[in-house]
Amino acid sequence: MNVTEYDISHPYTAVVAESERITPEGTDEVRHLTLNISSATFNYLEGQSIGVLVPGPHSFGNEHHMRLYSIANARQGEDGNMAEISICVRRCFYIDEISGEKHPGVASNFLCDLRSGDQVEIVGPYGRQFLAPKDSACNLLMIGVGTGIAPFRAFLKHIYSERSDWKGKVRLFYGARTGMDKLYLNDKNDDLANYYDQETFEAIEAFSPRPHFDEPADIAGAVRVHATEVWAMILNEKTHVYVAGLSSLEDQLDDVLADISGSRETWAAQKQELINSHRWSTLFYG
Repeated sequence: MNVTEYDISHPYTAVVAESERITPEGTDEVRHLTLNISSATFNYLEGQSIGVLVPGPHSFGNEHHMRLYSIANARQGEDGNMAEISICVRRCFYIDEISGEKHPGVASNFLCDLRSGDQVEIVGPYGRQFLAPKDSACNLLMIGVGTGIAPFRAFLKHIYSERSDWKGKVRLFYGARTGMDKLYLNDKNDDLANYYDQETFEAIEAFSPRPHFDEPADIAGAVRVHATEVWAMILNEKTHVYVAGLSSLEDQLDDVLADISGSRETWAAQKQELINSHRWSTLFYG
C-alpha cells in the first residue's frame, strides 16, 4: 500500500484490550481484535476504516507499512465502549512468484501475534462512501466474502441496537470456504446470530463447492437462488447495495446480475443508476 495516499502524520497509540480467535482450529486463523484508544479525539461511522502502522524496518527502506482494516463495530464503540474499536484480521501468507517461497503477510501476522496489553499505532479513520442510509425505511442488500463481513457487523449493530425503528428489508449474502470458516457465525463467535430474530433480517450463506481445492465461495450461486428477491430489491428506489471482500467479487456479481436482469446492457444501466443515486457502495481488497 502506498502510504503517501493517506495522512499518517498524527497516529494514535492503541492498546490491545482483547485478541480473540473467531475461527476453529484447523481452519484459517481469523482474529477479532479490540483496541483501546482512550486518547482518541476522532469520531467514526459504520463502514469506515482505520490504518494500522506496522513498525519497521521494512523492505526498500520504507519507514512505515500501513494496512487498512474495516471497523467492525458501530459508532458507539465495541460493546458500547466509546474508547474501544474492533477490527477483523485474517493471518495471511503469500507466495513469491519468482522463488516460490512462502512469506507471511506483514500487517496481518503482526496483528495476529499481538496479545492483550500490547501497543499498536493506528491512523484514520478513512472513507465515507460506505455508510448506512438515514431513512429507516430503506432496504439494505449486503454482499460480503471473508473478512468483508466486518463492516456489515457494524451496520447490523447500528441499525438494530441503536436504531430500533428499522423497517426496511436487510439481506446479508455471506460467502465462506466452509461452514467452519464463517466469521461471526460459528461456534467460536456468533455475534450475527443475535439478529436472526429480527423480522426484517435474513442471512443467506454461500460456501465453496470444492473447499479442498481452494475454490472460492459460490456467492454468485447464492444470489442466483434468490434472484427474484434480489432483482426486486435492486429495482426498488429505497434499496442500497453494499459489497465488501476480494476484488474478484465484483466480476462475479456483474456476471450473475447480468444473467438475472436479462443482459449485460440492462445490468450495466441499472448499476450506473445505483451509482448515480449513491446507492451502490463497494469496499474491495486484494
